Amino acid sequence: MASKKTAVELIALQCTECKRKNYTTKKNKRNTQEKLEFSKYCPFDRKHTLHKETKIK
Repeated sequence: MASKKTAVELIALQCTECKRKNYTTKKNKRNTQEKLEFSKYCPFDRKHTLHKETKIK
């Protein structure tokens, strides 16, 4: 069966300091066109850092 096209896509959040993809989340492309940025905890740096949206391979 073919999957339905939806406005919601799965994205990854990448740490700006260590460049590792630590988190995944969903984003509605229709409501939010710009890239997401969150201050999240990075377990590799052991501190809160800025995480930016990237694609999941």
